[in-house]
This record gives sequence, C-alpha cells and structure tokens, in this order.
Amino acid sequence: MNKEQELLRKNSPVQIKNKKAAFDYFIVDTYTAGIVLTGTEIKSIRMGKASLVDTFCFIHNGEIWVKGMNISPYFYGSYNNHESRRDRKLLLNKREIRRLFEDTKAVGYTIVPILLFLDDKGRAKLDIALCRGKKQYDKRETLKLKQDKREMERAVKIY
Repeated sequence: MNKEQELLRKNSPVQIKNKKAAFDYFIVDTYTAGIVLTGTEIKSIRMGKASLVDTFCFIHNGEIWVKGMNISPYFYGSYNNHESRRDRKLLLNKREIRRLFEDTKAVGYTIVPILLFLDDKGRAKLDIALCRGKKQYDKRETLKLKQDKREMERAVKIY
C-alpha cells in the first residue's frame, strides 16, 4: 500500500473498524476489496450505521463473500430497504481470490474484515486480511504491551 492510498483512508469521512481483529488474530496479509451494495446500504454506510463485529469472509464458487456484516436499515428507506445481515459479495481479482483460497487451506488461517471506508469517489471499500488466530498467551502479551506503551506515554506527558 502506498502513501497516497493510506492518506485516502485517513481522510475518509467514514471509517468503521473491526477492533477485535487485531486482538484476536495475527495479520499476515491485507487486501482492499470493493463491495456489491444496494442503494439503501450505501446510504446507511455514509451515515456510519455499519458494524464489523463477528464478521468473516469465505470463498464459494470462486467468489469471496463477507458474512455477518451489519448495515442498519436506512431510516428514510421504504419497502426497498435492505436486510441488515445478508451476505455481501466482495470484488477482488481472480488471482487474489485464488491466493486467499490456497492460504486458508492451512489450519488456523482465516479471512477477516479490518476496515470499512469510503474512497475518494464515494465508493465503499473493505480492507480484508489473511489472519492467523492468536492463542490465549499471545492475547495477554498484546494487552501487556499496550498497557506498557500507554504508561510510557503518560510518563512523557508528566515530565
């Protein structure tokens, strides 16, 4: 990922993060995918009414899908409103899908969404990562490092 793409992510008006992903998994590789959405879904995302909690990706028939992503129904939507937790198709190259499929065959690896954001043209994009699950002792170590970093920052602010 180059600096221009990273700057676009930071300046995006909508950034919905999966905070549990970094705690529960070691991130091995990341990809940026488009999402196939309906009109009321993109309007809800632009209002920030989405969640990536308990979300994962799976590959079926050479296509990659995201399961469990919650996009709240659009408040002003009529009978055309969408179902909040339906499976949504992700847009990646066949080469990337094939690589992810081969990597997820190994035990302990999965595909997890990390960040939902809007690009500079207003399209919803999803950062997904190939992840390896952490053990309980790895999670404790992550918490310890986070606490130590926080304490060092406090010490610097005091002096």
